[in-house]
Amino acid sequence: MSPIFMERSHFYTKPNMKRLIILTLILSIFCASLNAQDVIRQQSCEDGLINHQVDSLKNMYSKDGFVLLKEASITMESEYEMPVVVPLTEGSWYQFVFIGDYTSKLYEVRMFDWNEKQVVFQQKRWGDVDGNVISYSYIPKFSEFHMMKPVQVNKKKKKNLCGYVMLFKKAGENKGNAAR
Repeated sequence: MSPIFMERSHFYTKPNMKRLIILTLILSIFCASLNAQDVIRQQSCEDGLINHQVDSLKNMYSKDGFVLLKEASITMESEYEMPVVVPLTEGSWYQFVFIGDYTSKLYEVRMFDWNEKQVVFQQKRWGDVDGNVISYSYIPKFSEFHMMKPVQVNKKKKKNLCGYVMLFKKAGENKGNAAR
């Protein structure tokens, strides 16, 4: 073999190997993404009845000295929790509100501290007074992130259920008495 032929052969082999490696990586990533689990992403929604309840509750809590810190409308699936992570400050008095689709039959909220210890559990049914609204007070013992997990069960509508979460904090107070 002549030296020129070897150089050309060597020259053409490296780019082909690089192309083969890149093509293999791209195919691997594509196949992995096809097999990945579906991720529930937070999406907003609109519901006139829920919006009316939100306005009423904002009014009521502001009159009681609470300030709205966070709020979000969320599209939910029946029987699937929608985790909401919030940072809480030790000794502050918080009020959490979850409003579910009025056609759902069951509403639940569980809240966990940073160590995954359940600190709150509430459940309501459709027939209860204000059955689609779960509201509770909480004063954390430590400044840390907490996770609120609302869920609603609807036998007729499995997807595109509207929900709404709000977090209020008592204005000007670090300590307070709240139900745990």
